[in-house]
Amino acid sequence: MPKNKNLKSILLIGSGPIIIGQACEFDYSGSQALRSLREDGIETILINSNPATIMTDPTMADHVYLLPLTTKSIIKILKEHPHIDAVLPTMGGQTALNLCIEADEKGIWEDFGVEIIGVDIDAINITEDREKFRDLMGKIGVGMAPQATATSYLKGKEIAQEFGFPLCIRASFTLGGAGASIVYNEEEFDESLTRGLEISPIHEVMIDKALLGWKEYELELLRDKNDNVVIICTIENMDPMGIHTGDSITVAPAMTLSDKTFQKMRDMAIHMMRSIGDFAGGCNVQFAVSPDEEEDIIAIEINPRVSRSSALASKATGYPIAKIAAKLALGYTLDELSNQITKSTSALFEPTLDYVIVKIPRWNFDKFEGSDRTLGLQMKAVGEVMAIGRCFQEALHKATQSLEIKRNGLGADGKGYTNYDQIIEKLTFASWDRVFVIYDAIAMGIPLSRIHEITKIDMWFLKQYEELFHLEKEISKYKIETIERELLLEAKQKGYGDRQIAHMLDCLESQVYNKRREFKINRVYKLVDTCAAEFKAQTPYYYSTFESEVEYADGTVTVDNESIVTDRKKIIVLGSGPNRIGQGIEFDYCCVHGVLAAAECGYETIMINCNPETVSTDFDIADKLYFEPVFWEHIYDIIQHEKPEGVIVQLGGQTALKLAEKLERYGIKIMGTSFQSLDLAEDRGSFSNILKDNNIPYPQFDVAQTADEALAIAEVLDFPILVRPSYVLGGQGMKIVINKKELEEHVIDLLKSIPGNKLLLDHYLDGAIEAEADAICDGENVYIIGIMEHIEPCGIHSGDSNAILPPFTLGELVMQQIKDHTKKIALALNTVGLINIQFAIKDDVVYIIEANPRASRTVPFIAKAYKEPYVNYATKVMLGEKKVTDFDFNPQLDGFAIKQPVFSFNKFPNVNKKLGPEMKSTGESILFIEGLNDDQFYDLYSRRKMYLSK
Repeated sequence: MPKNKNLKSILLIGSGPIIIGQACEFDYSGSQALRSLREDGIETILINSNPATIMTDPTMADHVYLLPLTTKSIIKILKEHPHIDAVLPTMGGQTALNLCIEADEKGIWEDFGVEIIGVDIDAINITEDREKFRDLMGKIGVGMAPQATATSYLKGKEIAQEFGFPLCIRASFTLGGAGASIVYNEEEFDESLTRGLEISPIHEVMIDKALLGWKEYELELLRDKNDNVVIICTIENMDPMGIHTGDSITVAPAMTLSDKTFQKMRDMAIHMMRSIGDFAGGCNVQFAVSPDEEEDIIAIEINPRVSRSSALASKATGYPIAKIAAKLALGYTLDELSNQITKSTSALFEPTLDYVIVKIPRWNFDKFEGSDRTLGLQMKAVGEVMAIGRCFQEALHKATQSLEIKRNGLGADGKGYTNYDQIIEKLTFASWDRVFVIYDAIAMGIPLSRIHEITKIDMWFLKQYEELFHLEKEISKYKIETIERELLLEAKQKGYGDRQIAHMLDCLESQVYNKRREFKINRVYKLVDTCAAEFKAQTPYYYSTFESEVEYADGTVTVDNESIVTDRKKIIVLGSGPNRIGQGIEFDYCCVHGVLAAAECGYETIMINCNPETVSTDFDIADKLYFEPVFWEHIYDIIQHEKPEGVIVQLGGQTALKLAEKLERYGIKIMGTSFQSLDLAEDRGSFSNILKDNNIPYPQFDVAQTADEALAIAEVLDFPILVRPSYVLGGQGMKIVINKKELEEHVIDLLKSIPGNKLLLDHYLDGAIEAEADAICDGENVYIIGIMEHIEPCGIHSGDSNAILPPFTLGELVMQQIKDHTKKIALALNTVGLINIQFAIKDDVVYIIEANPRASRTVPFIAKAYKEPYVNYATKVMLGEKKVTDFDFNPQLDGFAIKQPVFSFNKFPNVNKKLGPEMKSTGESILFIEGLNDDQFYDLYSRRKMYLSK
């Protein structure tokens, strides 16, 4: 039992819908914490309004409340569970902390006798109130940048006059750097000051002297009630101060920090953590270091909770911070807990890495037309990737290959920038793609000293880039027939993909692959073991690398592969890669359930994914985790190594689906729906023939590959016309056009950004109602798991619509058509597993918009609303273990469930916020209502048409 015997029932506050600045890293932390608490026999009660996450799965907590994160909901839960002993608010990001503080101020915890564990309120207030924090740091002798607090416009102006420009402005009690910016002159300052004061819930801003060009570091700490403190991970931002850590390229362990300065920073972090309050749990501390010989250290901030970086640090080190932090909150001490990786040593240790981690953020600027793409103090990334390599260069290449932005790595893919002015501008005003631009600048011959002067990125990193470029130049002198083994091995050890090497040697990727096999240059897999192989690790958590062969005393020549292949039958589940708009945490939910269902069927489960924020990349979800890019070369090598029965692609969104064609071509079995069927649904011409054969109506359409063809089609179709490229995600590039000029402009624009793509032109059914259905099919039987009606009219992307389950205005005739069409299409596509179909309803006729024979965004929502494990069932159908008729379906829902999209427009103040056919929401929440006379439903329904943009 836990050391604090009084704690038997704990309320955990989640982080709500995903927004920019607070993503699924808190789903991961919360899920770990819940599992950790339940291991100790604690009754767990969870409040979280996000239906897309594993965290709100009924299996995760004893009681799950899918309610809005408000004090009203907290009171409701405390009344229903008067025996709750404590609340743990540190796992749900800033949202959970803010709600905890509000409930404390209202006296709610005191009224119900609930203790706050994992942090104390004073610690939160000290770290959030910059004035108090500054005073405290002064008392304990920790330096900070010149800083002052303004609670009025006039006070702000006085501070600016005193400090001089450039200045940093940060709004208090906000998330992901909301309302933060660097200002260089008075005009910018006035605007930022006003905005910061408005955006802060307490109308307060911090103004500090900008430490531009200083290096930035983060330390992840854990502390127990006996004041034992361990530093779990040191993270270095490749980008200097001035770019939010969530938008920075980060590296672990720190690469350019002297040991003397590291020891000093460590002592300061521990001193800071001990000074802010008496609590047991996790902490994130950020520092700035001067880029000169002195290496002066200045504290930036401290967060007394798990953070975005702690998810990254957990995956980077294999040390599950949230899991241990939850135990510490119960009263355990670090020396009483075991190291989760070795199982034989204590948790009171500091991980040692014999590899390098690189994290690169993932942005979605294309969704926010007109947005400022320059990076600064306000976070703009929607997700991130993490890569593990034996050296920085290998990890950097693997990270760039994980991003899914049609790049094969750094350089050597013919996609680099070649315009000098453009390169200089992108370096001067930190661009989202600067990780590639640095390489392009070196390729152009811009001296490292000049790049350093502009970007202030440490010379060590720039020299690593330069080495890569010199290697590319060297390889380019050869042909595939003449390249030497040592040179090819060096390229692979530094992370270059086969595609890139093929580009350098002017040959095919398959030729490079064959050459590698001939030279015996094969990937080997290494354990992530937290202790640099000093102790034996028990966890099957791997990354790939390339090693030189070693000759042993007995004369055998080999490389050391730590991934031992068993003789069990295996299934690989392909993950969904980095979060982005259109493909978010809901696919991670599906992947985790897929893994668990395959395990129930007796398979050894193997997960491949590169997203550090997710539950699927937790080391104890699958039997084996390969933390690798969801990139063909990496996947194929794992398949060759493990030889699975097959691969599941329909749970990992478009990321996994896009690899189906290659899997098919290489003779690898796809579990469930075949590649032919997946392709049939994407190919509009073939799909419409299926609809025709089954007598199912669809809007009139045609396919164009040039602007001329599009204009000719428009003559026949009539405006308005919905234009969309094929094989894209989240409605990317979709637009409703109402005349020839708009059509021509959009088509030219699309073909420029997605060359060679087929464009679909549909006659847009103006004023139609939109609905969608999700179903499970085994090839013979179809079960519809849910039909949802959208509140907004047809033409707004389904991911941006408020959707109601079950439908609320559709009559029997329409519902019967939806059911009939769904069954016919699922069978005609030979679906085995999940399928989502979208409909437009006009004059009581149900038209088909599209069908996706895969897990969709809405599956977790329907599963939560009906309290049914639909992904578990669908996976067993995909594996051929069960038929649809084997399940006893028993959906339970009183009233209605509404899926409500959540937007992050506040990060892009000048962007057009109107909604249309291209998805823009970053997350969603669920709202349960008893009937249609509910005030919240009435409010949503009355505003349903105001957003539609053509």
